[in-house]
Amino acid sequence: MHIDAQVVKTLRDKTGAGMMDCKKALQESGGNEEKAINALREKGLAQAAKRAGKTANQGIVDSYIHLGGKIGVLVEVNCETDFVARNDQFREFVRNICLQVAATNPAYLRKEDVPEEVLENERQIIRVQALNEGKPEKVIDKIIAGRIEKFYKENCLMEQAFVKDEEINISQLLTDLIAKIGENIILRRYSRFEVGEGLDSESSSSCGA
Repeated sequence: MHIDAQVVKTLRDKTGAGMMDCKKALQESGGNEEKAINALREKGLAQAAKRAGKTANQGIVDSYIHLGGKIGVLVEVNCETDFVARNDQFREFVRNICLQVAATNPAYLRKEDVPEEVLENERQIIRVQALNEGKPEKVIDKIIAGRIEKFYKENCLMEQAFVKDEEINISQLLTDLIAKIGENIILRRYSRFEVGEGLDSESSSSCGA
């Protein structure tokens, strides 16, 4: 199947994948751009899985200050080599993670980081809410599972929709970067600081006295 070069270039601009990979994906999908994008994403997942065991002890710590000094973020992202740590795409990713954390204030990095007691408390709250809404007992477990997934998407950085493109989440953004760069990349940790956070008015006034 012949694929116009401009169509290939458009897909490349959207995904960052190589021209030949884009052309092949379009040919295999019959020229359907959406299917081609999904195929490239799946290929990225496979490549990311291959790199997962590789040691990633290089990388950078980046910072971002927002709202005239009211919010500050520190993020550490690791990669395999210092060469990639200097790569513009890698650094852009780290900066985007800083912006994401500043904007969304995630409570956890990954699903696995959420304590079981927190999840159990959420389940109990959801159960009571569902019963109060008049939902039948037989569908409660399904409702709980769905709302827990929503909880993850709101509170876990890797599950959050990317603030610059809500069609993908941070996990997919990372997978796409691994596919483009060809190294294992790990979003290791972050910290977010907000002026006055954790202080009540009484303690604030006493400190200023």
